[in-house]
Formats: sequence, C-alpha cells, structure tokens
Amino acid sequence: MNAFPIILGIESSCDDTAAAVIQNHKILSNVIANQKIHQSYGGVVPELASRAHQQNIVPVVNEAIKIAGIKKEDLSAIAYTRGPGLMGSLLVGSSFAKSLSLALDIPLIEINHMVGHILAHFIEDANENPPSFPFLCLTVSGGHTQIVKVSNFFEMEILGETIDDAAGEAFDKAGKIMGLDYPSGPIIDKLAKEGNPDKFKFSKPKVDEFKFSFSGLKTAILYFIQKEVKENPHFIEENLNDLCASIQKTIVDILMEKLIAAAEKTGITQVAIAGGVSANSEIRNRLKSMETEKNWKVFIPKFEYTTDNAAMIAMTGQLKFEQEDFAEINSKSVSKYSIS
Repeated sequence: MNAFPIILGIESSCDDTAAAVIQNHKILSNVIANQKIHQSYGGVVPELASRAHQQNIVPVVNEAIKIAGIKKEDLSAIAYTRGPGLMGSLLVGSSFAKSLSLALDIPLIEINHMVGHILAHFIEDANENPPSFPFLCLTVSGGHTQIVKVSNFFEMEILGETIDDAAGEAFDKAGKIMGLDYPSGPIIDKLAKEGNPDKFKFSKPKVDEFKFSFSGLKTAILYFIQKEVKENPHFIEENLNDLCASIQKTIVDILMEKLIAAAEKTGITQVAIAGGVSANSEIRNRLKSMETEKNWKVFIPKFEYTTDNAAMIAMTGQLKFEQEDFAEINSKSVSKYSIS
C-alpha cells in the first residue's frame, strides 16, 4: 500500500466540510458534508458555517480514512486549504490538519483553494487525458471569476479577474430576486432549459480586456424585474423559465467573450474550466462548442471535482509532496490568497 505516498486532503474554505485520500493521482475516498442550514438565510452565514465545520470535521475525516481502506498511520502527509475563504471556516480545517500532522509526525502541506480547483484536472479519473502546459483555465465560483494562464503545476498567472462580484454570486443574487432557493445557480440552470434565452436582454458591462464585472448586471436585473412586477404582479411566475434562460445566457456570454479574447491574444488553444459554477450545463455546452468553432482542446472535469471538494486539495497536496514543499506549523490561514 505504501509504494506511493498517501495524502489526506482537508477542505473547509466555505460551507462544505470535506476530506479525501489520494495515492498516485487516484482518489481512494472523497467525502463531503454539506451545510443545509444556510438555505433559509439565502446565503452562507460565516458563524454558522464555522460551527458546523467543528461538528463535521472529525466524522468526515474518519469516514474518508475508512472508505480509503487505510489506517491514519498509513498517511504520508496532511494537505489543507490555507485560503482563500471564510476565516472561521478555514481555521477549523487548518487547526485540525495541524493537530493531526503533529500527532502522526508527518508533513503539513498548505494549499491555495483556487489552485486546487485548477489542478483537479490531474486527478486520475477527472479527465481521460489531462491538459498539457500551457493551458488557460476559467475558474468560476461563488467568490471568484478568473482567467488563469497555467504554465506548469505551480506557475500560474491571472490574466483577468472580476473587479467586483463573481459569476456565481450573480447567479445567486438573480435567483434571490426571483424568489428561488439558495444556492440558485443549479436551479436557474435547470429552469433555463425550458426557457427562451433571447426573450429578455440585459446589458453587458464594459471593462478592460480580460477583467469581469457582474455588479452592474445584478442591479440591471433587479431594476428590470421590479419595473415589470409593478406593472404585472405575476410577471416572475409567468416568465420564470425565460428569465432564467436570459440571465444565464448573459452571464455565460460575458464569460465566453473574455475567454475567447484571452485565447486569441495568448495563442493558447488548450482551455479548461474549474470551480463550482463550471458545473453549469450552458457553460459546458458553450465551451465544448469551441472545439469545432475555435479548434480548442477543451477540458471539463467531472461534476464531483467542480464544487468545493477535498479531492482537489489532496491532488495538489500530492504534487507539492513530490516537491517536498511543506508548510510550517505556525502558518496562518488567509481569507485572501492570490494564486500568482
């Protein structure tokens, strides 16, 4: 069993407590405990998230080790999310990882959450053939929207990112305006399949080159719906599918226009997607269409490796372990943490 190092990954950056075990790029277990409590608040409540992590972390790690068919003494290192994320949530994961590292006398490896999303593509069953360097990666989540040039495992450059809100936040806020449950992104994606994406037009923000902005779009959606509801109180329910399809099309158009521009400027035709919003079917379909339209080679990870998960932390931990890139026990968690 120990021919290759065995890495435990721990992820606790937001509201999912996750643990995974990896050996030689193969995920042996991948356990996630979701926090349903935030749905009634329409968003993640940091204090409630950190308390739930404290309750979940021990059983989640135990389950990951059990499913992997190993003992904790078989572990070679502990990888954990250092940031970015909610500070209270990050501290639960980092404290546990440090304690286990000390108890087992094995190395500690700190991981950038966004780097983890990108390097999830190198998990054995994430892609049949992983991308080769260099490639572009569009990382889209509730908190981040970035276009990253990936030159090797740990040499990455942010070509453009959001100057205000992230794409995932735009989906969730639009959903809240329409009275949808949180998180709204998957609900909008489902309803949009039955709607007309050209029924309603929303203006796209004008920002420099590869930068993104979604704050103005959120405001435009709010004002538009308020105006229509004033004239027809049943406007949302009568047009819900078309609203979802039109909003989704606008957000995906913004993402794809910037990504196409980045690919044309850099000359890179290997393009990947990562992050929770990359589970959106419209983004996936539009990206796949670029294989014929732009002659791109496109890489889309399995759904289970798109949302926050510990498999991506374990994968990145394995790559850092191979370089003996270990963390100090007094390393501090950080809410903001750039990948370049």
